[in-house]
Amino acid sequence: MEKKRTSIYENGLIWFGAGVSIAEIITGTYFAPLGFGKGLLAVIIGHIIGCTMLFLAGLIGGRTRKSAMETVKMSFGSKGGIFFSALNVLQLVGWTAIMIYDGALAANGIFSAGRWVWCLVIGGLIILWILIGIKNLGKVNTVAMAALFVLTLILCKIIFFDGSELPISEESMSFGAAVELSVAMPLSWLPLISDYTREAEKPVAATAVSAVVYGVISCWMYAIGMGAAIFTGEYDIAQIMVKASLGIAGLLIVVFSTVTTTFLDAYSAGISGESIFAKLKGKWIAVAAAVIGTAGAIIFPMDDITDFLYLIGSVFAPMIAVQIADHFILKKDSSDKSFDIISCIVWVLGFALYRVLMRVDIPVGNTLPDMAATVIMCVAAKKIFAEKQ
Repeated sequence: MEKKRTSIYENGLIWFGAGVSIAEIITGTYFAPLGFGKGLLAVIIGHIIGCTMLFLAGLIGGRTRKSAMETVKMSFGSKGGIFFSALNVLQLVGWTAIMIYDGALAANGIFSAGRWVWCLVIGGLIILWILIGIKNLGKVNTVAMAALFVLTLILCKIIFFDGSELPISEESMSFGAAVELSVAMPLSWLPLISDYTREAEKPVAATAVSAVVYGVISCWMYAIGMGAAIFTGEYDIAQIMVKASLGIAGLLIVVFSTVTTTFLDAYSAGISGESIFAKLKGKWIAVAAAVIGTAGAIIFPMDDITDFLYLIGSVFAPMIAVQIADHFILKKDSSDKSFDIISCIVWVLGFALYRVLMRVDIPVGNTLPDMAATVIMCVAAKKIFAEKQ
């Protein structure tokens, strides 16, 4: 029996859901001090950089039919890949908790039932999405995405047409830092896009559609958050919905946007977990990730995620840079080794360089220079090493 593959349309829906996110709207509010024009430019530049990397990462998985963390083994070796799988599971559980926390906080601002209650509701729906399964979500996602699309248009109308531009505070963020914060969100999806493109009927087209759809929708979410702060003076998106009398509609935006995005984090935590524990079933690891994330959202405060985003960037930007060098330039596969020592050393150097560049104000952010330098180091080191053998 031929394996069921996902269509280009289904992949587009998956990444539409990933883009419609309360966390991205909240992050967009941080851009308000730049002003709308300058802030939007930073958002667009950052997403062009981040989504280009997202496309290349997804293409590796689509071509090889391997999950994201299995493709990592092609560059770092079978045991080297386990290291990144473990880091990826940790960051995905972290994302699951953050997204549930943000969604519950916003939902409770619209309909006060207790933040912990909304954490349980959202966590429960995420588990339901996991149990339905990525290949059976077509119709469910179509209905959810159509509803989110309409409700988000209403939110845009309230912010951009019913509000008026208010005085903004002096810049507290440089343009380069804003670009980097924009890059950080698509960058956070790098370690999992292949989990979905590997299942696509047409991997190249599906990967391109995934990256473009996510990029456009994510920019839109950033713009909503930035516009909310600039045109209404309100940084709490739940309060905007309350003031606009959106009621149940606003609640639906919050809950389902959180579920459709966070489902991907928990689902990929399961797939990455399979790379570490081959005997465990990914679906149940994903359910465990959702349960732990829900518990974390109830117990811990998670109001500022900027440091978390930068940490993800410093770990995974040089990782995917090594993969890009190996797959597209060197055509090299190290999955038969335990460790690819050169790749591991280059990653450490790339990680250190990222942390150093964070202190330098670069107009295009520090991800692009770091990845370019890491690719060059990887290609040079492996060619020199090959010549000495």
